[in-house]
Amino acid sequence: MISLKKIGIFLLTITLTANTLRADEGMWMLPLIQKLNIKTMSDIGFKLSGKDIYDINNSSLKDAVLQFGGGCTAEIISKQGLILTNHHCGYSSIQKLSSVDHNYLMNGFWAMNREEEIPAPGLTVTFLDRFIDVTEEVTNVLAATTDAAAKEDVLKKISDKLAAEAIGANKYLKGRVVSFYGNNQYYLVITKTYSDIRFVGAPPSSIGKFGADTDNWTWPRHTGDFSMFRIYADKNNNPAEYSKDNVPFTPKKFLTISLKGVNQNDPAMIMGYPGRTNRFMTSFEVKETSDINNAITILVRGNRQNVLMNDMVADPKIRLQYSNKYARSSNAWKKAIGMNETFGKLMVYERCQAEEKVFTDWVAADPKRTEKYGSALIDVKNAIEGREQLQLVFKYYTEALNTIELTTAAVDLAPKDGVDPKASAITDFYKDYNVATDIKVAKAMLKLFKEKVPAANLPDLYKTIDSEFQGNIDGYVDDMFKRSVFVSEEKLKAALSGDKKAIESDPAYVAGQIITASVKKYTQDLEQYRNLYTKGQKQYIAGTLEMKAGKAMYPDANFTMRLTYGKVLNYSPKDGVIYDHQTTLDGVMQKEDPNNWEFVVPEKLKQLYNNQDFGQYALKDGRMPVAFLTNNDITGGNSGSPVMNKKGELIGTAFDGNWEAMSGDIIFEPKLQRCINVDIRYTLFIMDKFGGAGYLLNEMDIRK
Repeated sequence: MISLKKIGIFLLTITLTANTLRADEGMWMLPLIQKLNIKTMSDIGFKLSGKDIYDINNSSLKDAVLQFGGGCTAEIISKQGLILTNHHCGYSSIQKLSSVDHNYLMNGFWAMNREEEIPAPGLTVTFLDRFIDVTEEVTNVLAATTDAAAKEDVLKKISDKLAAEAIGANKYLKGRVVSFYGNNQYYLVITKTYSDIRFVGAPPSSIGKFGADTDNWTWPRHTGDFSMFRIYADKNNNPAEYSKDNVPFTPKKFLTISLKGVNQNDPAMIMGYPGRTNRFMTSFEVKETSDINNAITILVRGNRQNVLMNDMVADPKIRLQYSNKYARSSNAWKKAIGMNETFGKLMVYERCQAEEKVFTDWVAADPKRTEKYGSALIDVKNAIEGREQLQLVFKYYTEALNTIELTTAAVDLAPKDGVDPKASAITDFYKDYNVATDIKVAKAMLKLFKEKVPAANLPDLYKTIDSEFQGNIDGYVDDMFKRSVFVSEEKLKAALSGDKKAIESDPAYVAGQIITASVKKYTQDLEQYRNLYTKGQKQYIAGTLEMKAGKAMYPDANFTMRLTYGKVLNYSPKDGVIYDHQTTLDGVMQKEDPNNWEFVVPEKLKQLYNNQDFGQYALKDGRMPVAFLTNNDITGGNSGSPVMNKKGELIGTAFDGNWEAMSGDIIFEPKLQRCINVDIRYTLFIMDKFGGAGYLLNEMDIRK
């Protein structure tokens, strides 16, 4: 384990060598910005101080950036709590608020006044209050505990204790201890969450999701991927549950918007909540990711998505019900395809092996290093190889059998300890459920699971299929859906009002319990390798930090706020081809295909284009900008993050990465890796000229 003293020396060394940092790579922790990065940021043109970005005593840019819904980022763009994020980040909430008669996903929506803003139940936004380094306190407590399971309890207790001490009597703040650098460093993260969030507006999917699966993860891009919401608070500006008496939230900081646009090599920075990266990944993990996790994701999701899409195309109601489910699935599916492709093209496995060779040689050159780090890679290797078969079966369970909605709902909605499920939970499930579609999915998933998983690992429900249905999976599924009370809200409520004991023999409930028990078993079986892996990973990262002392090294993303800075920049995907840094509305019209739902262009947008009615949002040459590229280092979770210029003014919203660098979560590719962003001018153009909600401009601070 790297000592606290060595961590201090490591951070000091970064400070002394900050002028060697590369401006594009890195998801930097905000408390270290002043020490580590401001000089480099200044050198490439930024006009901000460290306190402009992160200050716990005064308003700073971090106060205008928030975590949206737990999995995305958003930014405040007005003094009245108006927030901007991606269309795909708001997608789930917009879908829940939609109906066949009021399909906000398909048709878009703009509230024309505060009274028309729609409450979005379940949606929250979270602000960062501050980071506190608690490495010494946490490490000392954990060092006294040897049992791996006990360490989790100890960590929770020390986390609760430190949070209580930091927060005091403030009931609106929460705190949690988060690990960095593979459990070699710990920070207490203090946050505040608001839950009265209201939907303000979004373009139709033909703009917000233009290009859909075909264009996803690719450039050139022409998607208006944005939506707007508003935070409401009580009269004292504190978090409160929805109430008609709540008022628009007054932020400490909101972003100024720039209409000056972007040019090649302009400074650009992004603040947000990147989810997970694995920049310290070993070759053993690359192989597991490629051959098991990604391979199974690609196969299983591809099959299920074909079933969903066929039904969605055939029926508008099913399309609305399954739009969000399909989008969540297809995004990860295409990412897995891209990752495996770039793993090969960019020789990621071989490059990780080369890093490990350097590490191994460095360790072997010093007996003290051998004692500390000699088993690191061996432990990781033994854990990954030891769990190979378990991981394969577990992945098929989670990707295939766990996606049968009927059996999953049966477990979730059955009475527990004599207590009925909440009526709202029942209604929410059946609102977006179609029996005929789920029957097709169930048949496809059960067949695929049996084909790919060894017979010894099949759950007991296959014994029922063999003994009672002569191995006929279709017959088993048809019978289960015919007899189960979980196929409809009416049947379930009737069953709950009668003999609840009978539910335990419901065929969907029985199957769901078998699947759940099997998943639990494989989770427990995998646990025996987790501790070995965690131990090896921690040593490998600690050793790498020591080996590379003098080089700035940021911790992997873990859903905490980070900053990445670089430039607006084009790139060359292959010999003889250069992709420009900017796309325009011309490209939307060139891609139009009225016979393909992914590339339908709304009539009003075509009229605006034909009339060149772009107002103040056009480029100097008269074209309408849509999206642009930067070389900022982002990943999932950064969706919706503000892209800011050298002054910290908003110039766009991050929403995607590019196909040629899909292995970027593991290895950053400076020549290829790009962040795709919606130009703020396109966002405002669609809101104003297309959506007719130009009144919202009155509450923004716009610089021309």
